[in-house]
Amino acid sequence: MDGTIVTTYNTKDALLKLWEEHKALISKNDSARIAALRKEAIGVFAQKGFPHVRLEKWRNTDLSKVLNHAYNFPLEPDLGDVDIDEVFKCDVPGFQTYMVAQYNGWFIDRGNQLKQADAGVIVCSLAEAFTKYPQLIEPSFGKYAPVADNSLTALNTAFARDGVFIYVPDNVEVSETVQMVNLINATDGVFLQTRNLVVVGRNSSLRLVQCDDSVDDHMGFINSVTEVLLADNARLDHYKLQNKNDRSALINNIYFHLEAGANLSTNAISLNGGLIRNEANVRLNGRGCHADILGVYLMDRNQHIDNQVFVDHAMPDCTSNEMFKGILDDHASGVFNGHILVRRDAQRTNAYQNNKNILISDKAVIDTKPFLEIYADDVKCSHGATVGQLDTEAMFYLRSRGISMENARMLLMYAFAAEIINKISIPQLQLRIDDLVKKRLRGELSVCDQCVLHCNAKEQKVAFEIDMSKI
Repeated sequence: MDGTIVTTYNTKDALLKLWEEHKALISKNDSARIAALRKEAIGVFAQKGFPHVRLEKWRNTDLSKVLNHAYNFPLEPDLGDVDIDEVFKCDVPGFQTYMVAQYNGWFIDRGNQLKQADAGVIVCSLAEAFTKYPQLIEPSFGKYAPVADNSLTALNTAFARDGVFIYVPDNVEVSETVQMVNLINATDGVFLQTRNLVVVGRNSSLRLVQCDDSVDDHMGFINSVTEVLLADNARLDHYKLQNKNDRSALINNIYFHLEAGANLSTNAISLNGGLIRNEANVRLNGRGCHADILGVYLMDRNQHIDNQVFVDHAMPDCTSNEMFKGILDDHASGVFNGHILVRRDAQRTNAYQNNKNILISDKAVIDTKPFLEIYADDVKCSHGATVGQLDTEAMFYLRSRGISMENARMLLMYAFAAEIINKISIPQLQLRIDDLVKKRLRGELSVCDQCVLHCNAKEQKVAFEIDMSKI
């Protein structure tokens, strides 16, 4: 059966036709509820289509250019002659993880075994989980990612066939860091619908690193949806690392659902990509929940970054802390839209939100809109945003200590980004991200004896620069 169709952004009908022709294949392992959910989702997409700039949430992010391209829409995996062991190598020195590989949206079984599999921890293909663990998939799949409000989430729900399923049973602390690596490598543009589901049981904990990367410079459109359930007193330390080529578009929707006493820390680190849109939805659904939602982004050339964060304080005695920082150069553009909702019964809520940006070029732009929606009266909430250039007084102070203009600029920019980087709790990962940010701020990859930022990692090929002369 041919599972590929070539379509463009204005051929919604072609996607609907693809669904009608292959819905039996797509839904073959679904329960009655999930099959009905897929049918509802394709109906939502048929009604709304792709998002456009006339929608308020999308008015600063235009998908028409990246979607005006012929894409292959694969419904079956195609690995070709790929050497999986050669492709999936992590270049973070000393970073020992349990790596889960995805290639062009499809799970790759690398034959490795999680140390705590005997304790009931499951890390496998989502497609495999539909057949082997339906009792674990059924209560959660599609429950936390509503299709009615987001047409791209609806499109993903309708078509998603594979991804990663992670299940941690009650009272288990996973000792290994799970690293999900999603690589795109296709000579023809691909339109992927990757789907992930993470369930962390009561009193359990997990460290999870999601990496989105490109092997080549070809066009790609990735529409990814991840659902995360944290049961009572569960803990998740989550990182999203994004380093895509300039011709790729990545739409990343992640939905966190926290029950009583759960603790979430999530950090989105965006280093490179033609168009990136991160939508983080956090629902604090039990007493005593806490969520740290952090992010740092460095964009240049004509790159575009859009961070949308929605924190729903649905129950009393919960806290959240939100901090995003960005540095933009050249003609890069950015968007930050933070929304904190405090419901009527969510008394004694503490919620903080901040977005800070440095524009190096007078051509770079950022649209930032943090806001609060509060219906309870016993709360502590604040929000703020800043957009500016480097502090001239701090620059003068460093220059007066004998530091050159270029090094002073790099130090100030590094200190600006380091507030987020230093919150990475995995030492090896923090060191590697720290080095990548330093190299980007330097605008070069070779070691310079005169530079005050001494990188630790071996020379790595990094595909981005910021022109320090424009500060």
